[in-house]
Amino acid sequence: MSDDDALQSHLLEGVSRTFALTIPQLPPVLAKPVSNAYLLCRIVDTIEDETALSSTEKRKFCQQFVRVVQGNEAAELLRDELGPRLSTVTSPAEHELIHLIPRVIAITHSFDPPQREALASCVEIMANGMAEFQDRDLRYGLANMEEMSNYCYYVAGVVGEMLTKLFCHYSPEIAAHSDEMMKLAVSFGQGLQMTNILKDLWDDHARGVCWLPRDIFGQCGFDLRKLKPGHNDPKFCEGFKHLIGIAHGHLKNALAYTLYIPSRETGLREFCLWALGMAVLTLRKINKNLYFSDSSQVKITRRAVKATVLTSRLLRSSDILLNTAFFLAGSGLQRSSRQLPALGHHTDT
Repeated sequence: MSDDDALQSHLLEGVSRTFALTIPQLPPVLAKPVSNAYLLCRIVDTIEDETALSSTEKRKFCQQFVRVVQGNEAAELLRDELGPRLSTVTSPAEHELIHLIPRVIAITHSFDPPQREALASCVEIMANGMAEFQDRDLRYGLANMEEMSNYCYYVAGVVGEMLTKLFCHYSPEIAAHSDEMMKLAVSFGQGLQMTNILKDLWDDHARGVCWLPRDIFGQCGFDLRKLKPGHNDPKFCEGFKHLIGIAHGHLKNALAYTLYIPSRETGLREFCLWALGMAVLTLRKINKNLYFSDSSQVKITRRAVKATVLTSRLLRSSDILLNTAFFLAGSGLQRSSRQLPALGHHTDT
């Protein structure tokens, strides 16, 4: 393992155990830029989540970071300005990540131009998009499903697009399906993000934030302004089940995305299948416990994670078996009766 690889592995362990687990499944030539990409995205998240910064300051630092990634500003300047502003709300691992921005950026700038462009574009879209939601009153949800889709695009769909560009750069065979995969990548991202939003409902609620769409619940006769832990309102559950159905539909697209990857690319398939499998199992757990009051009640167990890994390894080369396993895993989940919502402002390819 090179010094760069060791550094990125160490930083990922601190800020994202999930990706520290999944990224090593990728071919080494892909693992390096994908690791770097997640660290860049985490830097944007760290700026956005820092409560000591005003909205104006967050925008300033995000735009400065975009210029750093693009190679138009020195990384050391951002490190020296941002580092001292971070509070204890930001974890020690994230403090370390910000301190090491120059080394992370040096790795970014070592990649081929198409890889650098993919990473820079992702960071710019994410930083600008997340800023749109910075000053909103989010206590009572988003206005509608379209807004939820846009939010999911900015925090996850754009990452799917970036990964697809890296996969296509890696494999001409994958690049032959780039148009179809770019559309499905946004849906993949939305499915994963919607699952997280549903799982983390009460964690977000405790800090005065709700990412659910008011229109979906309004159609079921429930006002999100009345949402409280310990509720027993079946109208809320009706709206929640509808969102589970939409998320499940997006995860079905995620499987279609994965099957475009050649079966011999076992590491790439596993990278996608682990995320997909854990999301489906989480939706199942939520669906069985609609009145949950804490995210720990719907978090999948370590045993379930191990089962996902094992199942993925056994079935990864067979499209038929993967389709069957997805169908069985999703049995009992509501199927959305409507067409899936618009997928944010996805870029042209």
